[in-house]
Amino acid sequence: MRSHLLNDTTAEHYRRSVTEGVERVAAKLAATERPFTGVTVDALAPRIDEIDLDRPLHDTAAVLDELEDVYLRDAIYFHHPRYLAHLNCPVVIPAVLGEAVLSAVNSSLDTWDQSAGGTLIERKLIDWTAGRIGLGPAADGVFTSGGTQSNLQALLLAREEAKTDDLAKLRVFASEVSHFSVKKSAKLLGLGQDAVVPIPVDHDKRMQTVALARELERCARDGLVPMAVVATAGTTDFGSIDPLPEIAELCEQFDTWMHVDAAYGCGLLASLKYRDRLNGIEHADSVTVDYHKSFFQPVSSSAVLVRDAATLRHATYHAEYLNPRRMVEERIPNQVDKSLQTTRRFDALKLWMTLRVMGADGIGQLFDEVCDLAREGWKLLAADPRFDVVVAPALSTLVFRYVPAAVTDPAEIDRANLHARKALFASGDAIVAGTKVAGRHYLKFTLLNPETTPADIAAVLDLIAGHAEQYLGESLDRAS
Repeated sequence: MRSHLLNDTTAEHYRRSVTEGVERVAAKLAATERPFTGVTVDALAPRIDEIDLDRPLHDTAAVLDELEDVYLRDAIYFHHPRYLAHLNCPVVIPAVLGEAVLSAVNSSLDTWDQSAGGTLIERKLIDWTAGRIGLGPAADGVFTSGGTQSNLQALLLAREEAKTDDLAKLRVFASEVSHFSVKKSAKLLGLGQDAVVPIPVDHDKRMQTVALARELERCARDGLVPMAVVATAGTTDFGSIDPLPEIAELCEQFDTWMHVDAAYGCGLLASLKYRDRLNGIEHADSVTVDYHKSFFQPVSSSAVLVRDAATLRHATYHAEYLNPRRMVEERIPNQVDKSLQTTRRFDALKLWMTLRVMGADGIGQLFDEVCDLAREGWKLLAADPRFDVVVAPALSTLVFRYVPAAVTDPAEIDRANLHARKALFASGDAIVAGTKVAGRHYLKFTLLNPETTPADIAAVLDLIAGHAEQYLGESLDRAS
């Protein structure tokens, strides 16, 4: 079995195995005609259940054949131009190369003696990102597993910096369309059920700062402590960006930690055209970025940035075997001192490879393309009487629903849209997401693929309308 260990004696075996796997994936990508096959759980589960993991195949080619049957054939392919659903981007080749390198070397980014240059590369990328944000010379941060972990760590720091030890008094303010991880983080941090105060949004789904000011004033009047305001730069449902400069002013006025969840909108940091949409982010105390959403990186690649490096001490715990205090005195850099994780992948390498091959402008150009595409999609929807579109896009998200001319019952329209989404998914011709607006079911395009065209959007809209009309026709037949 030692022949399967990756080392100096098995380098050629490694080369052959990885090449064989890459060739399989490359062939699959080249031949993919739809984002999904439409396979059902009931069809796929038995094929996986019948595999006996205690009886290995002992052959890479045979395992790849099996993998084709249970995964590759029916995987959902984000690179396809008609995958329009969630915040999943197609990935750039330099990042995939980085993934291959980091997996083989297998550095762990917690301590210097497990990563060496990896530590410095990650720190360089943190400094680069903080510079793009404009956080100032004292900024720092660390890579994380994703936006949820980044938001959790940011709110942990905000809790520790708050001027009270009475957790029951702490309040967090976030828009009513902010990410669910804000409430989840509050629960994990031991705050009360009512600790997160939802702030209403305007027509463009942006936090109403007048309402925020009113709630902050009420908080102070009631003897409570405003722990943090979470501004969102790219909401999951709408791509909306909260008014960051105004929020920053209120946070300064009320001496409140300002966190910006830019997991989605961080692509604007590299934008050649739309960077000004993030104006005000430079005033944040902490920022979440997800490179695996809008920097075209493979999952996972994310970070949390802070204005004041000293605040990261709240995540530090010294273990004698790992990062004893003497390492601080000896100026040995350990990323575990900043992280909620211990063992941690060298995910920063993917972004490093991307920047060194493509440059930031290359990333920004791709993100600008999907923002431009969203504007074209919005024009199509606004001009099409079959659809109601909620809001003009700030990033690359479109929320809309099919509205038949002959049906006025909102519940029946809900059912038609739900059916259209399910039928489209089952067909595999395209994948769209869904959400609720004012209690009603809507559909959602999250456009992150520069290969998607307005013609693709128009074709998918026709498919949606066709499925909805078929459902409504059958519904009328059943009723009669």
